[in-house]
Amino acid sequence: MKFAILDYPPLTFRGLSMSIGVLAIGAYVMLVGDTLAVPRHERKRVIQLAIGNMLIWHLFVIYALKFLTSGRAAIIGYTMPVWALLASVFFFKGSFTWQGSLGVALALGATLLLTIEEFSSLMGQPIGLILMLIAAMGWGIGTAMMNHLKVGISNAALTFWAMLITCHFIAIGSFVLERDQWKMPNAEVWAAILFNAFVVFGFCHIVWFRLARKLPPIASSLSIMLIPALGVFSGAWWLNESVGPYDFGALILILLSMAAVLLPKKDTPKS
Repeated sequence: MKFAILDYPPLTFRGLSMSIGVLAIGAYVMLVGDTLAVPRHERKRVIQLAIGNMLIWHLFVIYALKFLTSGRAAIIGYTMPVWALLASVFFFKGSFTWQGSLGVALALGATLLLTIEEFSSLMGQPIGLILMLIAAMGWGIGTAMMNHLKVGISNAALTFWAMLITCHFIAIGSFVLERDQWKMPNAEVWAAILFNAFVVFGFCHIVWFRLARKLPPIASSLSIMLIPALGVFSGAWWLNESVGPYDFGALILILLSMAAVLLPKKDTPKS
């Protein structure tokens, strides 16, 4: 994403990627003989799941990347398991343990480190941190909702409708904010668009929705633990982004935070 939006309007890039992804998923659903029909009584829940898992994340993260390095954005974005835990506790009567408290404290510590760096640097962009935190909170709440708001449609159909709903808002935002920047993507941007369309949206989102619907919110978050580290080091390698001590410190804290939240609880001995 960061590579593509260096020289291309972000919402337009996201809208093109998601639109192609929607078409690919729709074709897949028809090919396997599934249905895209949503029972009337489940439509409100599908919209709620789309807002948390797609709309908030994609609207805020794509603009946060304009202000942050990809590695720093990944660290903040993947505080998501902590927000999923808090959402489960406060909205769905989940349990809160010492592991959860430790995870929240470590995640806040990681955020504080990057906040200090952003405010102290002349090139710092605190607005990027704020946008990224909103994106992570929205995704965390959406992940908790996925486990508690049950719908009967398939993962592919749910992904299709969540993406289609989000596409409408992104298209409106692109028209209002970016229409004077519209241009034909070059070969590199098309490669990024197609990668996002078929790999990220057409495959990974369906797999993620399956995990989020089948597993507890914290357990499903286990699959993303490597992403902050990959974001930091791939950004440094591919985009020549600078990585300093604050980034390494925040990365260590967020990985410890995720580990604390995701470690299985010990069974309490029965008396």
